[in-house]
Amino acid sequence: MTTTTTMTRLIRAQTLATWLRDYGVANAMEDIAHHIHDDFLRWPEFDKSARVACHSPDGVIELMPVADARLFSFKYVNGHPKNTRQGLSTVMAFGALADVDTGRPLLLSELTLTTALRTAAMSALAAQILARPDSRVMALIGNGAQSEFQALAFQRLLGITTLRVFDVDARATQKLIANLAGSGLQIEVCRDARHACEGADIVTTVTADKTNATILLPDMVAPGMHINAVGGDCPGKTELHAEVLRAGRVFVEFEPQSRIEGEIQQMPSNFAVTELWRVMLNKASGRTSPEAITVFDSVGFALEDYAALRYLYVQAQSHGLGEWVDLVPALFDPKDLFATVTNKADAIAAA
Repeated sequence: MTTTTTMTRLIRAQTLATWLRDYGVANAMEDIAHHIHDDFLRWPEFDKSARVACHSPDGVIELMPVADARLFSFKYVNGHPKNTRQGLSTVMAFGALADVDTGRPLLLSELTLTTALRTAAMSALAAQILARPDSRVMALIGNGAQSEFQALAFQRLLGITTLRVFDVDARATQKLIANLAGSGLQIEVCRDARHACEGADIVTTVTADKTNATILLPDMVAPGMHINAVGGDCPGKTELHAEVLRAGRVFVEFEPQSRIEGEIQQMPSNFAVTELWRVMLNKASGRTSPEAITVFDSVGFALEDYAALRYLYVQAQSHGLGEWVDLVPALFDPKDLFATVTNKADAIAAA
C-alpha cells in the first residue's frame, strides 16, 4: 500500500504581511475583488448559511462556513472592541480551505489581515456596482484598523482622490494619515461625522463599538450619495439612523444573515432589500439614477472569505507562499490510525 499525501499548506500572519509588502496591498485587494466577483456570479452553486455566533458581554466569536461542489471553507472570527485596551486586535481570525470530495484540508491560513483585505475589496466592488461612476470624494468615519484598507481599495477600484476623515479618537486619525502618507490621497481631517459627509460622494462608516449608534443621520445624506456601512456587525450594533435606510435602496450580501446583524435589523421584516448578487447577474437593478441614494449594508459573508482563501491558495501553489504542515496524520494503512501512536509508525517510516 502507498501513502496518499495529507500535507496542508499553512500561511502564517507574518508570512502574508511580508508578501504583501512586496506585492502591494492595493494589488492584492484588486485581485481579491476579482475573485469575489467571480464567485458571486456563481451564487446559486453554493451551500450557504448565516454564520454561527456565540455572544458574550464584551464581544462575539463566530464561525462562517460555505461550500460549492469542489471546495469548502470556513472562518473563525471574533469581534471584541475592548481588546485594544489589552494590546489585542478587535478582530482576530483564521480559516481553512478543504477538498469537498475527500474532506482533506488544503490550506490553513491567518485571516485577520486577510479579512481587512477582503472587507475592503467587497466594499469597493459593491461601490463599483452601486455608486456614481464619477465619485471622487469619500467620507471615512471610523479611522481604526480597517480604515487604511478601505481607503486604498476605493482609490484603486473607484478612483477616489479625496478622503474626509473623522474618528472620536484623534490618535486613530493621525495613525491613518501617517499610514497613507505617499498614497497620493488628499486627506481632510473633519471636526465630526456631519462635517465629514459634506461634499462626499461616498460615505463609509467603519466603527467598532457594539452599540446601536446613529453615526449617520438623515439630514447628512445628499442626493446621489452611496453609503457603505461596514462597521463590525452583530445583533444590537448599528451605525445608520433608520430613516437613512428608508431614504434609499438597500443592498445586502446574504439577507438571512443581514436581518440578524446588519443595519436592517432595526427595520420591519417586510422592509425591502436586494441581495447584491442579483444585481451582478442582472436579475435586479442597482442604481437607477444619478440622484438615487444607495446603501450597502455590509456584514461580511462567508463567500467573501471563500474567495479570499481561494486566492491565497492560488498564491501558495503558484509562488510558494506559506509552508507545508502535517495537520492530518499520514497513514500507511488508512484503517490503522492507532499505528501512529505505536512503534509500528517508526518501522513504517524507516521502511
